[in-house]
Amino acid sequence: MSDLTFEQMLEESLKTIQTGEVIEGTVIDVKPDEAILNIGYKSDGILTRNEYTNESSVDLTTVIKPGDKMAVKVLKVNDGEGQVLLTYKRLAADRGNKRIEEAYNNKEVLTAKVSQVWDGGLSVVVEEVRIFIPASLVSDVYEKDLTKYAGQEIEFVISEYNPKRRRYIGDRKQLIVARKAEMQRELFERIKPGDVVEGTVKNVTDFGAFIDLGGVDGLLHISEMSWGRVENPKKVFKVGETLKVLIKDIDGTKVALSLKFDDSNPWRNAAEKYAVGNEVTGKVARMTDFGAFIELEPGIDALLHVSQIAREHVEKPSDVLSVGQEITAKVVDFNEEGKKISLSIKALLVSEAKEEAAAKAAEDTSDVVSVDIDAVIAKQEAEDAE
Repeated sequence: MSDLTFEQMLEESLKTIQTGEVIEGTVIDVKPDEAILNIGYKSDGILTRNEYTNESSVDLTTVIKPGDKMAVKVLKVNDGEGQVLLTYKRLAADRGNKRIEEAYNNKEVLTAKVSQVWDGGLSVVVEEVRIFIPASLVSDVYEKDLTKYAGQEIEFVISEYNPKRRRYIGDRKQLIVARKAEMQRELFERIKPGDVVEGTVKNVTDFGAFIDLGGVDGLLHISEMSWGRVENPKKVFKVGETLKVLIKDIDGTKVALSLKFDDSNPWRNAAEKYAVGNEVTGKVARMTDFGAFIELEPGIDALLHVSQIAREHVEKPSDVLSVGQEITAKVVDFNEEGKKISLSIKALLVSEAKEEAAAKAAEDTSDVVSVDIDAVIAKQEAEDAE
């Protein structure tokens, strides 16, 4: 018969453990900040939230439940109060280190949620291993505000693996660069000058807008935004807006775009509308010392020379005209090839004077003498010249 007491026999039946040992336990109670595990030892094991995960906001009751079996590592056999302290995250980190090493060696693309945003970059956690992605490796362009990545799942590769210093660096930039290069290659294989494609406004400047065509940014210069004049591109286009644009030219990786589609070219029917002798109406668009440019319609401007503004002498256009003023004049020259139109208010006035003189002569039935209308007009012009 054994001389051992019941307590002694019970203690001998229980396993022995030591610091650093990996054991399996069964969860018997869970609180938001700690879990109690039966580890087959004389004392239960304590697993705190800090030793379960690096995420400080986790409620353990949402991730662990009684009855769960867990592999844990012994952190301390006796914490001074007879309790065994356990760690789950350090065991997971050991496994995570191997996982990260494999990913580093194989250049594997990893996916993880951004757990923290810093001024200098982002932090992600892969199997309890914290990986830092510097701001310079987050994107292929400079991003001042990284807060938009908070909580997002992102892809990256491990560019530096140093477990001794616990230095794990992720790189998202090279994936973006590689994807854009592939998209660029595919895009240039299918587009050519003259094609109409869809793009998204990426950036708007004073001289034009950059349109993302899907891997390539094309330039829509201010001069190609409309057949008419565009004073300020920022008042016309918004970032994120979708546009159908014409590919005007491709030079290497540079793509010139246009919104001047042939079917909307105002010069297509200009020869008939603005034939010499036609009376037209337009607005003063701008002035120089030698004349005023009249916008007949968006994309078609005509020159009203200073000598053709009035029958009397005009020193400079701004003496009698103002920008935005509507005027009516006669077309005196039309050059379709050079896209030039010349106007004359003076010629219109002369025509009106001839008509008035002819009407007056027709009404004067008492005068039997034939009236030479051209002579009358010539006399009037001579008087105006004096």
